Amino acid sequence: MPKITVNNKEIIFEEGMTVLQACELAGAEIPRFCYHERLSIAGNCRMCLVELEKSSKPIASCAMPATEGMKIKTNTPFVEKARKGVMEFLLANHPLDCPVCDQGGECDLQDQSLFYGMDNSRYTENKRQVKEKYMGPLIKTVMTRCIHCTRCVRFATEVAGIPELGAIGRGEDMEITTYLEKSMESELSANVIDLCPVGALTSKPYAFEARPWDLKKTETIDVMDAVGSNIRVDTYGREVKRVLPRVNEDINEEWISDKTRYSCDGLSKQRLDTPYIRENGKLIKASWNQASNLLISKLKTFDPKQIGGLVGDLADLEMIYSFKSFFEKCIGSSYIESRRDRIYLNPQERINYIFNSSINGIEEADFILLVGTNPRLEATILNARIRKAYVKNGVKIYSIGDPGDLTYPYKNIGSSTSVIKNIVSDSHEISGKIKKSKKPLVIIGESALYSQAGQYVFETLKSFLVEKNFIREDWNALNVLSQQASRVGAIDLGVFLISGDDNFNFFNMLDNDDFKFLYLLGADNISFDKKDKFVVYQGSHGDKGAEIADIILPGAAYTEKNGLFVNLEGKLQNAYKASYPPGDAREDWLIFKDLANLMKKKIGYQNAQQLRKLIKDEIEKKNKKRRY
Repeated sequence: MPKITVNNKEIIFEEGMTVLQACELAGAEIPRFCYHERLSIAGNCRMCLVELEKSSKPIASCAMPATEGMKIKTNTPFVEKARKGVMEFLLANHPLDCPVCDQGGECDLQDQSLFYGMDNSRYTENKRQVKEKYMGPLIKTVMTRCIHCTRCVRFATEVAGIPELGAIGRGEDMEITTYLEKSMESELSANVIDLCPVGALTSKPYAFEARPWDLKKTETIDVMDAVGSNIRVDTYGREVKRVLPRVNEDINEEWISDKTRYSCDGLSKQRLDTPYIRENGKLIKASWNQASNLLISKLKTFDPKQIGGLVGDLADLEMIYSFKSFFEKCIGSSYIESRRDRIYLNPQERINYIFNSSINGIEEADFILLVGTNPRLEATILNARIRKAYVKNGVKIYSIGDPGDLTYPYKNIGSSTSVIKNIVSDSHEISGKIKKSKKPLVIIGESALYSQAGQYVFETLKSFLVEKNFIREDWNALNVLSQQASRVGAIDLGVFLISGDDNFNFFNMLDNDDFKFLYLLGADNISFDKKDKFVVYQGSHGDKGAEIADIILPGAAYTEKNGLFVNLEGKLQNAYKASYPPGDAREDWLIFKDLANLMKKKIGYQNAQQLRKLIKDEIEKKNKKRRY
């Protein structure tokens, strides 16, 4: 292994490292603006200058490859003077508007100018002004502040795969802009806000809302899709002000989708903060006692076989487990379901409904087949991993179905189940490519599993992969791309209904009016004819489910409670409470516990600790049955 000397300290580094990376291994702090670990090297800002022995000039450490025997110094007067000169140039045209800039308090330029800059400027000319650019409703621009680090340009081109940003002009006239002055179209566009080391790109919805030191910061999990991105929720009082990404190399690296970042705006809109009861066709406010007593009295009037329950997309494991326990132990019904989209499911093994190759494992794949899925819309962060695998390894990607622009090239090989039949019978052109590959990846989307054809698609592809030995301990090529944060956890806990050969029993009963009492737990995206059904809706927002309900019980949103979630790859993660529910809204597991107490039935737990232990035991039992 090669060695390098940094500040008289000899260290071993890997081939291909830059001087900057080698210096960081030695524990030396190197200031930088343009350099970013996940982006290509630009060498624009020159802030990372260091002294190299026998070199008359300082070198840009981010762009200089480290070689055997180099002797580097990072803290000499020579380096200090060079960095001060660079900072002087960077601040020459930078406006003095820190008090009104949203980056104030978390600005790289602000911090580094304090530690590495001068306390005065020799620049006495007029500062330049740059016209503001329109980048859409999410990104606020103050381009006069831009220091041309090009992080945003490189991110849009390399990670997001949408080359929408670029630099025009030269020298003093250089400007970063969208090529046609239009809104950015990438689902990852707002990550440029986090990347920008100055206040040139900031969040438009968050503008002038708060300062960083005013906010309480809570590390938690995103529930807008099944990926389970790690996020930080910043709150002011009980109001969520913004959502930022948190580094997790196995899941979202340090990116989040725009949906994840800005869906928090909905947490303050259309909230349910008190129970409601429908009287004479109108919903009127009620107390918890009134709503609970009416619910229990109604339950007594129906046969358990006439009572059904449906779990929504954003439910945590505590909600799901307590809902199931309430149905089984207090009502005596087993008719509960979590698949409002009626897709095919084989719950016999856990590998049948999770993303077995793992999100991180996508980068190891040497062949990718998409079956009825559009990962760019269904799981944006996962799609970014597929693009990374393409850019890094040149992996070949094929698709059954035409999802449109996925930010990387792929070949559409048809849109019917006959293509799958040809693949498994070795009569298709890609059959040989799959067999020759060492780590193929087959991603089955929910649209391919819909209706009766879903069983054929899934079981045929699984049998093919088993036969070719692509489902084994070191690599499992079978992957189901779930879209709902609650889906995998609900199946782990047994919240699905399969009766004999009929995989859609719950919905047949719903369509045939076998259910007279329907309990919707945060389930909004379901269409059915209510007729004379008695409907209870328990959730956080007054959406479709609440509109048709006869009783509404207000629950807590995902940022307002501690909860467990299982992401699409089967990873159990903790979500933490960042704020508290509005008005009389309560955590869902508590609602079921109190209903059970009113019915004088035992639900199986008394507190959150007991509930979590039951959940973890259930999932551990499911994991033990896992087969490769």
